[in-house]
Amino acid sequence: MYTLDTNAIIYYLKDDSEVVIFLDKILNQPSPIYIASVSEVELFGFSKLTVKEIEKIENILSTLSIIPLDSHLAKIAGFLRRKYKLKTPDSIIAATTIFTGSTLITRNIRDFKKIPKFSLQEV
Repeated sequence: MYTLDTNAIIYYLKDDSEVVIFLDKILNQPSPIYIASVSEVELFGFSKLTVKEIEKIENILSTLSIIPLDSHLAKIAGFLRRKYKLKTPDSIIAATTIFTGSTLITRNIRDFKKIPKFSLQEV
């Protein structure tokens, strides 16, 4: 099982060949692939999104399991943010990964590798 960091989705949507090959492989597996709801905020928050880009985002999101931020996840994220000095979105993504018992797929391992026993894969 995997959780996708926002940047993995961005590189996928921009047709980065390495990311496309990797994600196409896991997107075709029967196990769920997760994202944190904060990734939706980040994806739809770019100021100059075109209609085509919005459609691409919506298409990929329809294939993923979006984990909402509730009180339980917020507490985990707050602990991770405080202890490992993560940015709020990164702490929510990390909490989602821990909650789902999955491996985080990211281009940004620098911040996440501080977390012990955290399953992480760079793409």
